[in-house]
Amino acid sequence: MSSAVTELQKRLRTFVAARDWAQFHSPKNLAIGLATEAAEILEVFLWMTEAESSNLSADKLARLKEEIGDVQLYLLNLADKFSLDPLECASVKLETNELKYPADRVRGSAKKYNEY
Repeated sequence: MSSAVTELQKRLRTFVAARDWAQFHSPKNLAIGLATEAAEILEVFLWMTEAESSNLSADKLARLKEEIGDVQLYLLNLADKFSLDPLECASVKLETNELKYPADRVRGSAKKYNEY
C-alpha cells in the first residue's frame, strides 16, 4: 500500500476514534454513505449542458473537490474495514478492464464488453 494511502487511513482512523464514530461505521453504513456522497457529485452537474459540465465555475469546482474528498474518505474507510488497498483494487480492476475492452476492438465505442 502506498505510504500516502496508509497515512490517510491512519489519520481517518484517528479522526473517527476521537469522535467515537466507529460504532456507526459498519461496512453497510459506509457503503450507503459512499453512495450518498457519490450522488452529491451528480448534484454538482445537475441541469448542466455538456459544455457547462466541462467548464465549472469556481464555486462548483470547490463543491466538486469537497464531494470527491467525501467519496474518497468513505472509500478509504470501507477498504480499511477489510484490510484492502484501494489502489491495488483499482489496479487489478483496470487490468481486468484492459482484457474486457481491448483497445483495437472498442476504440471509439461506448458498447459494453458483452455487446461487441
